[in-house]
Formats: sequence, structure tokens, C-alpha cells
Amino acid sequence: QVQLVESGGGLVQAGGSLRLSCAASGSIFTINAMGWFRQGPGKQREMVATITRGGNTNYADSVKGRFTISGDNAKNTMYLQMNSLKAEDTAVYYCNAETFTRDYWGQGTQVTVSS
Repeated sequence: QVQLVESGGGLVQAGGSLRLSCAASGSIFTINAMGWFRQGPGKQREMVATITRGGNTNYADSVKGRFTISGDNAKNTMYLQMNSLKAEDTAVYYCNAETFTRDYWGQGTQVTVSS
């Protein structure tokens, strides 16, 4: 079992920055990759960024150049640095951990960008 707890969401003006954190616990050794997903009002959940155990990253086109995903293995924590935020980035952001047998999800953290 893997437990994920997100933090760092909030209200920010357009053009501002936020950093999300996802603390993982439990069977950390089973995790192959982690990522951030988001679900905006009336929209489907979409991938924002992912990072593999080896450090390879992947970003949605809509956030490339503005968001950076990273991990701190010593702290078992993943981060999403979000810069130049736009109103369309408003969503609930979810942390995801992928293992060989299943995916795990955090409870989500709200990010609201005011224009």
C-alpha cells in the first residue's frame, strides 16, 4: 500500500507561483513513477506532469516551460513548481503513484488562479 498526501494549494493571482508537495509513505519501493494530474470545473482529469524513478520527466503541452516536477528521495516527496499561473490552471490537483499492480491517488488539493 502507498499513501499520498498533497499540500500547497491555494488562491493566487494570474502570473503568480505556487509549489505543490506530495508526501509518499508505505511501500515506497513499489513505485515506478509518480505524477500530477488535475481536474478543472466541468473537465476530465488530465495529466500535468510525470517523473519516473530514473528521473525522466514528461509534461502536458499546456504547462511546458511554466511547471517543473521534481522529487526528493530522502524525503519521499514529490513537488510541482508552478510559475506564470493562468486562470485555466484552476483545478483540483492530484498526486499519483504508479506501481506494477495499481495506481494510487492522493486526496487532491485545490488551486485557484484569479484573473
